[in-house]
Amino acid sequence: MAEESSRAADVLIIGGGIIGCSIALRLKQEGLSVIVLDRGEPGAEASSAAAGMLAPQGEMIEPRMFSDLCVTSRSLYPQFAAEIEMLSGQHVAYRNDGSLLVALDEEQETELTEVYRQQTARGFPLQRLTAAEVHRHVAGLSPQIRSGLFIAGDHWVDSERLMRALLVACRHEGVRIEAGQPVRRFKAKNDRIESLEAGSDTASHTATYTAKTYILAAGCWTGELATLLGINLPLVPCRGQMMEFETPRELPWVVRTGRHYLVPRPEQRVLVGTTAEYVGYDKAVTGEGLRSVLQGAMNLAPLVAGLRLRRAWAGLRPDSTDHLPILGYGRFENLVFSTGHFRNGILLAPVTAEIIAELVLKGSTSRSMEAYGPTRFSRPAGEPPPLHRTR
Repeated sequence: MAEESSRAADVLIIGGGIIGCSIALRLKQEGLSVIVLDRGEPGAEASSAAAGMLAPQGEMIEPRMFSDLCVTSRSLYPQFAAEIEMLSGQHVAYRNDGSLLVALDEEQETELTEVYRQQTARGFPLQRLTAAEVHRHVAGLSPQIRSGLFIAGDHWVDSERLMRALLVACRHEGVRIEAGQPVRRFKAKNDRIESLEAGSDTASHTATYTAKTYILAAGCWTGELATLLGINLPLVPCRGQMMEFETPRELPWVVRTGRHYLVPRPEQRVLVGTTAEYVGYDKAVTGEGLRSVLQGAMNLAPLVAGLRLRRAWAGLRPDSTDHLPILGYGRFENLVFSTGHFRNGILLAPVTAEIIAELVLKGSTSRSMEAYGPTRFSRPAGEPPPLHRTR
């Protein structure tokens, strides 16, 4: 028979990735006791697999309110990265050098023109570059490049280093982080979660956890956990495959075209990606996936063909049916959702932590949350969201 124990905290966060740990850090700093549970190794899933681009201007993000949210979170990053480095004593390789979008054909040139039009209309500075100017700034790119767009405001960070440092920072502040603790069942009464049981089916030890507030931040596994509570959350994993190479010299900027990109990393490394595959929870690195990534990278920068491969991997992004995050209270008055960040989990970590901390501490947030609420998937078209009960 499995041994049982009980543990309690003000807040219990399910999911030890960048979203869950960023929230944990903020709530702990507000004086709450916080436990983070992770089904495996904290930070080892999508958070560490991500390329780390902080690039809301490099895409025509819709709708506008979501674009604004992404830009806001990017503005929080300098302070966020500096804080994590200070608390952890580790360098996270946050870079604000800018990003370069390039066009290889007429269609991509049209897309760059539209990005330029939209972003400059909002007051963001962007610089158009000729093909010759692109090559002067970044050596080794394709001779097929027709033009470029330099976006000084789009930055990047080493997501692996950031995640490791964030875990250290959380523990430094007193957050309790427990690995290998998948949630097995919830105990709920009326409209409140009373407790949950966690532990492997094969483990000799299970634990019961109680909290005033529960936060579901388990990435693409959040949907499975929600079903334990009778909640249908339309969340699916989207696999992205990546490769990393050694480079003879450091790439000065992120370089992108379409879904293909090159992202600099310290120690003369470069990441190339990616794919967008809906294949369930399969994290396999496949021949077809790597072929697609490699071909796209070589079309963008032929120099990749001669680089030494270091490794390849895949991560599972949590994607909702409308591709927007799922944030806020739903059916249960002490259960908060924070998931569905899709390709923007690293970017949105600071602002998500701010939003969820406000919800937990005050029962409401200064930002409009209607578009992100978990109940939006069950409402008939045109029906307004219910008012949240401030507790």
